[in-house]
Amino acid sequence: MSYKIIRTDEYFKKLKKFIKKHPDALERYVKAIELLEIDPFHPSLRLHKLQGKLNAFHSISINLKYRIVIDFILTEQEIIPVDIGTHDEVY
Repeated sequence: MSYKIIRTDEYFKKLKKFIKKHPDALERYVKAIELLEIDPFHPSLRLHKLQGKLNAFHSISINLKYRIVIDFILTEQEIIPVDIGTHDEVY
């Protein structure tokens, strides 16, 4: 089962800013997104539901430092990235 990643213009702007600030994370980001499309439940992504003001969203890990906040729509097999950054930046 494959999932569709839907990138909004707002997210794309955040992504460009993130990659410019953290070019070392680009390769790992690409691998995380590829894996997310194939299997969002893969243990290395550490998918988890967020709490508090972000309780409508989930998060995955690019690595131990960087996260991607996603809107994870299971019924339509769509994943919409919302934010990207360090743990403190996105939460």
